[in-house]
Amino acid sequence: MPTPLVVLREPEIRSLLDPASCIAAVEQAFTAYATGGAELPGVIHLDVPEHRGEIHIKAGHLHGGNWYACKFASGFPGRNDGVVLTFDARTGAPAGILFDGGYLTDLRTAAAGAVAARHLALPVVHTIAILGTGIQSRMQPQLLKSIRPFGSARIWGRRREAAEAAAKEIGAEVADTVEAAVDGAQIVVTATASRSPLVRAEWLTPGALIIAVGSDGPDKQELDVAVLAHADRIVADSLAQCSRLGEIHHALDAGVIQPDAVTELGYITSGRSPGRRTPTELIVCDLTGVGVQDVAAATVVMQRALARPDLYEKRIYNP
Repeated sequence: MPTPLVVLREPEIRSLLDPASCIAAVEQAFTAYATGGAELPGVIHLDVPEHRGEIHIKAGHLHGGNWYACKFASGFPGRNDGVVLTFDARTGAPAGILFDGGYLTDLRTAAAGAVAARHLALPVVHTIAILGTGIQSRMQPQLLKSIRPFGSARIWGRRREAAEAAAKEIGAEVADTVEAAVDGAQIVVTATASRSPLVRAEWLTPGALIIAVGSDGPDKQELDVAVLAHADRIVADSLAQCSRLGEIHHALDAGVIQPDAVTELGYITSGRSPGRRTPTELIVCDLTGVGVQDVAAATVVMQRALARPDLYEKRIYNP
């Protein structure tokens, strides 16, 4: 009997995947990846320079899971979009087309930040800083608050009006400079598309956790390499990937750190390595986004969708 192909649109996907479930799934995926329970091929990057478009193609499989997945995520000026394709892990047959409009990427990215905070942030967080005014400026505080309730937030962006709009949505204060934003913050989230360093080591408070999510390409950089050189702990979602992308690869290229200075987040979530060790540790967590996060989020959606045929039965396709 042919396997039915489930087709879901963004509103349905949003109704099926809540933040708490995504955080739990992403944490389990990191553990699986670090302990040999996942397959993760390299990222494919495709640029459309004449329209300033950037496309990332990521895939992955969690051993024992019902599905593997391949995600196409695109970012163009003023618009993010995407689709996630799931396949039956027993036969390779197409199982689902998730027209998520980038939602799965956005939520699983914020979920990774929340996982990092759970294990690496101080127990009490008074202030967070957000650099950037895109979707992560909204999602990261939302999910962080469920893990580490914070008292206040500051946001910085290159465009004042964009920073003010984001600040209004999340109840934050607008900072005039990056230095003012990060000053005294216990958690700093960098979520920009910067190609040059924004954050300097001397601006950071002892005990701060820096969650770097913006640098998901080899030419992007938000942290001065001195930040990693002075960090007490450096954590990566994937050392292999962060050696080619993100903040860690810049520090490696500059020779200020060595690969053995980096711990993968999954080793911490699995208990193989400790989380935060002291109140004064300065920790950098480099999150470039790995395919197992997409599989984890898509798996929750597929599991819940199959229990709700009313969501997709009019669009089901039997090849």
